Amino acid sequence: MESYLFPFDSLICMLLGISFTVWFTLLLVFIIVPAIFGVSFGIRRLYMKSLIKLFEVSELMLKMHPVSLEQEIHEMRRGGAEPEFDMSDIFYFCRRGVESIVDDEVTKRFTAEELESWNLLTRSNYNFHHISTRLTALWGVGVLIRYGFLLPLRVTLAFTGVGLLVVLTSVVGLFPNGRMKNYLSDKVHLMCYRICVRSLTAIITYHDSENKPKNGGICVANHTSPIDVIILASDGCYAMVGQVHGGLMGVIQRAMVKACPHIWFERSEVKDRHLVAKRLSDHVADTSKLPILIFPEGTCINNTSVMMFKKGSFEIGSTVYPVAIKYDPRFGEAFWNSSKFGMVNYLLHMMSSWAIVCSVWYLPPMSRMEGEDAVQFANRVKAAIARKGGLADLLWDGGLKRGKVKEVFKEEQQKLYSKVLVGMCCLFFFFCIHFFFLN
Repeated sequence: MESYLFPFDSLICMLLGISFTVWFTLLLVFIIVPAIFGVSFGIRRLYMKSLIKLFEVSELMLKMHPVSLEQEIHEMRRGGAEPEFDMSDIFYFCRRGVESIVDDEVTKRFTAEELESWNLLTRSNYNFHHISTRLTALWGVGVLIRYGFLLPLRVTLAFTGVGLLVVLTSVVGLFPNGRMKNYLSDKVHLMCYRICVRSLTAIITYHDSENKPKNGGICVANHTSPIDVIILASDGCYAMVGQVHGGLMGVIQRAMVKACPHIWFERSEVKDRHLVAKRLSDHVADTSKLPILIFPEGTCINNTSVMMFKKGSFEIGSTVYPVAIKYDPRFGEAFWNSSKFGMVNYLLHMMSSWAIVCSVWYLPPMSRMEGEDAVQFANRVKAAIARKGGLADLLWDGGLKRGKVKEVFKEEQQKLYSKVLVGMCCLFFFFCIHFFFLN
């Protein structure tokens, strides 16, 4: 019996070996090697144009089967013979009214951006359940492509990029400090980040490259996703700033700092503003070191606005290079709602999306003007980024994503309200006296 199974097992092993060889050869020739030399065959651009055509077809199908108000109310009912009006219909309008009241300009910045039309992703719009058989079949084909082909490809590329980053930066760290080490470090970082970008099928358009950040400066950008780092670092080298982590992230951080002077803080050091400011100042004072990359919002915002910039990075007195990043939500949702999804779940969503399409604008360098404090400077930079990226400029603190409004702000509003009440009481008292004496 074993003699009959042995050739069959050998055939399976041979087919698997051939499959893996072909798979990694294609990756090496069409993705990894072009990433090393910074070239592209235009496959991703062609893929993006094909997706746009697909979305246009699906939009036409949706227009042929519009979802009316009556249909939405009908879906809320539990079937059976229904009258023209039911008391439960009131709850639909109540819900919509309450949503309109609660949907303030701050809260909605921490949820996924709404799409005008469905992009054939289940998680993108829950109103589209089943509209037509053809559209459902089209969505099913998309699921097979995204999970059966694109997801394994992207996971393979992600592990390749991260693995090469750890190994090669550790090797570069063995070289003595000098021009050769800096040159090799730049090349290794660019190559690995470009591989990681391709693991997301990221299609990035860079504008005004003459304004790219230079050594001895600080690059500040709006923050939508953790991948903002690789989006920018695949076009230029930066010194990263962040807290020391454990696990896989800690391994990556320790390897990176061997090749390049990144700035990592211990958990106890993050709250020491003077220590943070001193380390940043010492870094930018050395013009041989890479520009620092900072996201002053401190948290991810949903690609529709720019919220308050923390003033710390604007107190140093260095030249600031603003960068605006805007994602196209039709191809995939880049926003990371960290209070709802963990990192692994978020990366799975990203890698199972159609693509990540975004535009990056490098703005002219800005410096602090005479008589301008750090807060005013931060607001001026923020306004320039919002204007260039077509984003809403908001004064609210992004920390409201996780924390409540500070008691100081509440007390200020209470004082204003009490003044209004006191004024109204005085006016009412004066009116009563005036009325009493007239009568």
